[in-house]
Amino acid sequence: MAARRATSAAESDPNAVASPVDAARAASLHVVGHDAAFRAFDEAFASGRLHHAWLLTGPEGIGKLPLAFRMARRLLGAEDGHSSAGRLVSAGSHPDLLAVGRAFDEKRQKFRGEIVADDIRPINAFMHRTAAEGGWRVVIVDTAEAMNRNAANALLKILEEPPVRAILILTSATPGALLPTIRSRVRKLPVAPLVESDVRAVLRNTVPDAEPGEIERVVPLAEGSPGRAIALLADKGGAIDTLVHEAVRGMSTGRILDAAETLSRAGEGSFALFFTLLGSAIAEEARTVSRSEIQTGVRLADAWREVSEIRAKTENFNLDKQEAIIEALTVAGQTQHN
Repeated sequence: MAARRATSAAESDPNAVASPVDAARAASLHVVGHDAAFRAFDEAFASGRLHHAWLLTGPEGIGKLPLAFRMARRLLGAEDGHSSAGRLVSAGSHPDLLAVGRAFDEKRQKFRGEIVADDIRPINAFMHRTAAEGGWRVVIVDTAEAMNRNAANALLKILEEPPVRAILILTSATPGALLPTIRSRVRKLPVAPLVESDVRAVLRNTVPDAEPGEIERVVPLAEGSPGRAIALLADKGGAIDTLVHEAVRGMSTGRILDAAETLSRAGEGSFALFFTLLGSAIAEEARTVSRSEIQTGVRLADAWREVSEIRAKTENFNLDKQEAIIEALTVAGQTQHN
C-alpha cells in the first residue's frame, strides 16, 4: 500500500510534512462554495446512474481536492465528522478510501514533481476487493496531470475494465495534459473559481492570523483561488507580484540578475510563488491583447508555456533555481519585442 503511505505521512509521523491530501481530508467537512458541482454529482448518485470515473477540473487552488473528499464522504456515509465512518475518513484510515497524490521525497524534503506507476498500481487491487463496509470503494487521484507516462497507462488499464461499486475521482488543473484515452473514459465535472466572499471566508478559517489588510489586498488578486490567495499572503506587501509585472514589461540584464539573486535568497516558498505569479502576470497580459495584436498574443502564449516548462524541469531535476529565475525573467521580457 505504498500509495496510502505516500499521502498520509503526517498521520503516522507528527513531524512529517502534511501533504495536500492530508489538508484536504480535513477541509472536506467544511467545503466552501462549489455547491453546483457537488449537486451535479449528488444527483447522479441519487439516480443510481453514477459514472465509474469523474474528473474534477478547474484552476489550481480553488478547492477541487476537498470537494473530491466531500464526494467520497457522501458515498461512504461519512459526511458527519463525528460518526465512525467520518472519523475514519478524517484520520486517513477508512478501509474503502484510497487517496493518491505526489509523494514526499525524504531526500530532497519536498513533494515529488510527478506521480509514478508504483503510486498507481495499488489502485487496481484496491478497487477489485470487497468493500469492508459493504458499500463503495473510492479512489482519489490528486493532480492527475502529474502522472508520468507509465502511471497514466497503469490508470488507463483500470479505467478500461472498471469494477462494480468502485469509483475513481481525479482532480486536474490542466486536463489537456491527460491522455485522450483517459479523458474519454471519465465524466468531466467543471469546478468554478470561488466568489470573493468565499475566498475571504476560506482565508479567515485557514489563515486566522493573517492581517485583515493583507486579506483585503490578496482577495481581488486571487482569481477565485484560496490557494493562490494563501500564496499571495506569503508575498508581504506584494513585492514579488510587483516584480513579475515589471518583468513582463521588460527588464535590463542588470536588473534581471539583481532580481534573480534577491529571489534565490528569499527562501524555498519564494521560488514557487515567483513562478506562479509570473505565469499569472503573463496570462493577465495576454487577456488585454487586442485582435490586431495577434503576434503579441502568440508570444505571450509561448512565454507562458516556456516559463511553465522551466519551473517543471528545475523542480523535477533539482536544477539551479537562480539560473531558472534568470531564464524565466528573460523569457517574460521578450514578449513585448518583435
